[in-house]
Amino acid sequence: MSALAEKADSPLKKKPPSWSDIWLKNTKPLKHVVFTMPLQSLSPKDPKSQTLIPTFANIDRTLLLSDELLLQILPKLPHLQRNPNSLVCKRWLNLQGRLIRSLKILDWDFLESGRLFTRFPNLTHVDLLNGCLLSPRDSGILLTHRLVSMQMGSGFCSNRKFLEEDLLPVEVVDKGLQALANGCPNLRRLVVINASELGLLTVAEECLTLQELELHKCNDNVLRGIAACENLQIVKLVANVDGLYSSSVTDIGLTILAQGCKRLVRLELSGCEGSFDGIKAIGQCCLMLEELTICDHKMDDGWLAGLSYCENLKTLKLLSCKRIDRSPGRDEYLGFCPALERLHLQKCQLRSKKSVRALFRVCEAVREIVIQDCWGLDNDMFRFASVCSN
Repeated sequence: MSALAEKADSPLKKKPPSWSDIWLKNTKPLKHVVFTMPLQSLSPKDPKSQTLIPTFANIDRTLLLSDELLLQILPKLPHLQRNPNSLVCKRWLNLQGRLIRSLKILDWDFLESGRLFTRFPNLTHVDLLNGCLLSPRDSGILLTHRLVSMQMGSGFCSNRKFLEEDLLPVEVVDKGLQALANGCPNLRRLVVINASELGLLTVAEECLTLQELELHKCNDNVLRGIAACENLQIVKLVANVDGLYSSSVTDIGLTILAQGCKRLVRLELSGCEGSFDGIKAIGQCCLMLEELTICDHKMDDGWLAGLSYCENLKTLKLLSCKRIDRSPGRDEYLGFCPALERLHLQKCQLRSKKSVRALFRVCEAVREIVIQDCWGLDNDMFRFASVCSN
C-alpha cells in the first residue's frame, strides 16, 4: 500500500495544469496589463507618428493651380473684387501685381527705391504727373485744374504760379525716368512733367515700344529728346498753363517734333506758340496725322493757312482758344484740308468774324461741325458755315 501511495504522489502521475488554472492563479500581472492598456490609449500621441498629409478640408486648393492658370482666371473676376484678391495671400498679391498694366504714381520714392518694378513688373502705362509735385499730403485744400489735381498748403500768394515752385528738380525727374526705363522696357504710355532732353533720350533708347507721350512744361530743347522716339503715335504737349506754370514751344520745337516723329496719328498742342511754319512742318512730315487738337494757343497770326498741308487730317479740335487767328490772310492763300471730316469748337472766343470765316474756309470739306460752350456767336457766324459743301 505504501508503494501504491508513493506512486500516486509521484510527479509523473500529476495532472498537467490547464490554461484556466494559470489565468486564475496569476491575476496580479494580468491586472497590471488590463489597467495599463487604457492608460496608454488615452496618452497624447507622438507628433512624429502623425500623418504628414493634412485633411483635405485644410488644404489650399489654389496651390494645385499653376501661376499661368491663375493669371488667366483672376482677370475674369469682377473689377471690384480685384483689390480684395490681393489680400488673400502673398502669392495672390504678386499675381495681382503682374496683372496691373496702368498706374498713376503719387509717391516718388516708390519709383526711385525700385519697389514699383517688384510690385508691378508688367507696367505699360505710367503717369508720373502727381508724383513730380511737392504737395502736402495732409492738407485739406485741393487745387483742381483740367490738367492736374493737387493738395496745397494755406500759405500761398495769389500772384504765384502754383506748380512752378512745387515741382521736383529736373535732375530728380531725369533720374526717375532712367529707373523707369530700365524697369519697364515695354512701356507704351508715359505722362511726365519738368523732364529734360537727357531723361527723355533715356526713355527713347530703352523703351522702343513707347507709342503715347504726354509732356507737361516742355520747351524746344526738351523736344529733341522726343524726336528720338521713332514709334510715337500719340503726343500731347502742354507748354504753358496760366496760373500753374509757364514754358515755351515755338516753331523750332514743332519742326523738331515733326521731323523726328513721322508716325504721329494724334497730336495735341496746349499753350504752345508757333506760326504758319510750325504747322506746315507738321503737315509735311507727319503724313499719317489724322487728329489735331489745339488748346489755348499762343500762335502768331496766319497759322491757319498751315493746316492745308495736313492732307490726311480728319478731325480738328479747338479748345479754350481766346482767339482763332486775328489775321488769317487772303482766301486764295488759305487752302483747305481735303480729308477733314469733323470740326469741334469748345469754349472758344468766336467774336472775330474774319477768324471764323477763315476757319470755315480751311474746313470747307468738313461733314460734321460741333460748337459747344463758345462765346460771340450770332446769326452771321452760322452763315459762314455755308462754305462747307458737305
